[in-house]
Amino acid sequence: MGYIKNFDTLASSDNRKKVLELIEAALTAIQPKVVFENHFSLIENILKIQDKTFDLSNFEKITVIGFGKGSAEMCRIIEEALGDRLDAGFDIDVIDEHKFSKIQYTKGTHPLPSEENINYTQNVLTHLEKTGEKDLVIGVVCGGGSVLFEAPYKIDLAKLTEVNNALLKSGATISEMNVIRKHLSRVKGGGLAKILFPATFANLIFSDVPGNDLSVIASGPTVKDHSTMNDVKNILEKYKLSEKVEIAHEDFIETPTDDKYFEKVHNILMLSNHTALDAMEKKARSLGLNSFVLTDALQGDAREMGKKLIDQTPFGQVLLAGGETTIKVTGNGKGGRNQALVLNSLPFISDQTIIATFDSDGWDFYELAGAIADSKTLKKIKDMGIDVNEYLNNDNSYAFFERTGDGILTGKLESNVSDLFIVYKP
Repeated sequence: MGYIKNFDTLASSDNRKKVLELIEAALTAIQPKVVFENHFSLIENILKIQDKTFDLSNFEKITVIGFGKGSAEMCRIIEEALGDRLDAGFDIDVIDEHKFSKIQYTKGTHPLPSEENINYTQNVLTHLEKTGEKDLVIGVVCGGGSVLFEAPYKIDLAKLTEVNNALLKSGATISEMNVIRKHLSRVKGGGLAKILFPATFANLIFSDVPGNDLSVIASGPTVKDHSTMNDVKNILEKYKLSEKVEIAHEDFIETPTDDKYFEKVHNILMLSNHTALDAMEKKARSLGLNSFVLTDALQGDAREMGKKLIDQTPFGQVLLAGGETTIKVTGNGKGGRNQALVLNSLPFISDQTIIATFDSDGWDFYELAGAIADSKTLKKIKDMGIDVNEYLNNDNSYAFFERTGDGILTGKLESNVSDLFIVYKP
């Protein structure tokens, strides 16, 4: 049994089956157990994480802190590996529950912040106030961490939610959104590094950000920030956010810039969409398919990207890409950016072309991970008398793919490396 729960239903042709097998390969490669088997080991007192080595006998206390979608399973594996060496731990994720021995688990909310998120963060910060230079803190930072790990500088939760909601609907890129988030928070943009000083921090980063800019992932809590208050001003003006949310200059904070706060921070990129893309390329070869990776940092408007991807795929090739599109929501329907991309690409599907895009954490808003479409989808539209424009105009891609049965269903998964895109032109 793979990760796609409706695999058999979706695999209505041999070529569709091949595309779904590429998706399965990607999802398998990024799961926590596989990642840790390849990049994390503890022999006696020597902890090795990729090319970094830590002698645990040099530390008095070891703490684990995790935040982001998929962080719970990562933290569980670390807890199991450390055993009695672990003194304390905290994690926040969006799954219902997770079994730990020492780590305190909190179910948080995403894509908007909540009291649970803020209370969790404050609990962690209270604990970290007691850490010193003989302490080792192991962090697990995953996509979604920017919302789940939150300590506002001045504004309250209601205002923070307003700002996040406005950002999500503005069409701003994830990088632009995180500039705003960093300067509203005590823990983002290197803020956590300042709070942890002078402890040693091994920060395991699981990227969901196009291009893997460490300062952007979860808003860079342990990475020196180079954005300024002038950048904040420009983004607010660009998307007219001040007209949508009442927010003042004094609500923002400058991020820490002193190098001393970052000297004992080890930011380790454990996983990114490169892993998923490599797995899909390998699987494509085993299926006798010619494939190529267009980019690992795809960005752009979801409404336009489907056509662009189809146009850039030569016949006889499989195009693979990773990244994250954006969409400015104008309708009242339901759907995520991957479903929206596929829905908007329908007019440009011809012959045997297949397009599929999906969120690697299995949740492209409203249950579906993404969607797949080809000529069979077009036939269903015709046979069922579906007015595609009705769904397009109302941003209602989820309802559309529920109706046609072309939504990819996995449920929430334990890893998150951005969105992944496949176009196959046999």
